[in-house]
Amino acid sequence: MREIVLETAALSKKFGNNYAVDHVNMTVQKGDIYGFIGKNGAGKTTFIRLITDLMHTNGGDIALFDSSHPKDIKLARKRMGAVIEGPSLYPNLTAYQNLNYYILQKGIPDKKRIDEVLEFVGLENTGRKKYRNFSMGMKQRLGIALAILHQPDFLILDEPINGLDPMGIIEIRNIILKLNEAYGTTVFISSHILTELALVANRYGIINNGRLVKELSKEELESESRRYLVLKTVNKEAAVMHLESFLEVHQYEVHSDGSIRIFDFIDHPERISQVMFDAGIIITELKVVEANLEEYFIDLIGGEDK
Repeated sequence: MREIVLETAALSKKFGNNYAVDHVNMTVQKGDIYGFIGKNGAGKTTFIRLITDLMHTNGGDIALFDSSHPKDIKLARKRMGAVIEGPSLYPNLTAYQNLNYYILQKGIPDKKRIDEVLEFVGLENTGRKKYRNFSMGMKQRLGIALAILHQPDFLILDEPINGLDPMGIIEIRNIILKLNEAYGTTVFISSHILTELALVANRYGIINNGRLVKELSKEELESESRRYLVLKTVNKEAAVMHLESFLEVHQYEVHSDGSIRIFDFIDHPERISQVMFDAGIIITELKVVEANLEEYFIDLIGGEDK
């Protein structure tokens, strides 16, 4: 059993009568890259503010590195680094000057650490360029440099690729993977860009309207978001009847747009086509779909909202 880095039990935050975070139970284990998925306003940033002590809870418990007592959690938070809603850096200072200011604040004795992190995030050659003149991707990378200055065991990134161009997204992705693989850093990433999360995360938590709808591993996701056939016809009732009667298909779903998702005969769609043809049922579409994280999320959240 791996060490638990973060565990919450019934963690809650209310604004007025509404829950922004609604009794969330979550577990993040050592070595995870945990993808925290939710649409805008789902409660992602509020949850992060609760676990980083930037906001008080209305109920529930938080444990960090097996520490749950308030005094122990305060010490455990020193093992965390975070970039929340953009880094807090000085616009008129260079990358080095910004980190030099914070290295004094954090009590880190070795200034060599500044050069190490700047090289790690690819900002070693920015020289006298002021932070205000950095691109968005450079600003985000400097924010990560600040967050890892004290070599944290647990890094929290709130929407780190939001608004970045494709090259900026790749740079952030490579930094996350390198931190995790080379240094064993546990990384918690909130995002609504699901296709990018799928390239780095090994575990996922899906939040909607403040509730943690599902927590699952990459393997479980791949199992649940499986391949399927999409069948569209002019007579879906007759098509369903023939699927059951002639092909003994029982793993299917009928969707509101009239399409039928079939989880059998994926490698033999011609058998379905033949049955429909023999019955005089006109097929308007028949295709194999490779389900992905985005489709899985939409299906899950759609059902949750309803």
